[in-house]
Amino acid sequence: MKKLAIFVTILFAATQIYAQKIGVVDTNYILSKLPQYKDAESRLNSQISQWQSDLQKQQADYERKREAFENEKVLLVGEQLKMREKEVVDMEASIRNTIGARFGTNGEVNQLRSNLTKPFQDQIWNAIKTVSTKNSLGIVLDKSNNISVIFLDKKYDYTDAVLSLLGKNLAKDEKANAGSASSGALNGKEQNGRTSPKGKIKSMQRRTPGDSSDMK
Repeated sequence: MKKLAIFVTILFAATQIYAQKIGVVDTNYILSKLPQYKDAESRLNSQISQWQSDLQKQQADYERKREAFENEKVLLVGEQLKMREKEVVDMEASIRNTIGARFGTNGEVNQLRSNLTKPFQDQIWNAIKTVSTKNSLGIVLDKSNNISVIFLDKKYDYTDAVLSLLGKNLAKDEKANAGSASSGALNGKEQNGRTSPKGKIKSMQRRTPGDSSDMK
């Protein structure tokens, strides 16, 4: 009787899973198609390249100082020897600290990249939720997260739907931000001398942008 109960439970669970409508998205592809993300990533990569260039200069300077010290230390005595040796040791320590602080596992580069990606990941997640609700998806898989999809019928791939919705949402946000900036600039002009016919400066009320989660 126990075995029958276990079998029925497993069969019920399998049936429930099978009954769920499954969709697949590729979040890495979506990120690669967002101009806002690509621009931010380009600025970050430019900063990283500059740091790498600075580090290479530091390392080259260190190698010159170290080589000069090794060649001349037989001629150095007392405090002069200690000072030259300390200079080389300090330079080496500075380079190690720079590498760890900027390029280490918990370094500045990884933190900046995480900060860069997170807002877009949140927006993608919200778009996925909207698409999932609209298409009655019970399970959504991300092809980017080491999930091997051997075969996928195009009708189950919702990547383009999520990307389309996300593009509309970002466009709405940019339009709203531009409108807010324009409103603020106009308000500033009024405060600098423009008055209403009654002689009073009218304050402009910022309009709240529409819900960006609506999918057309």
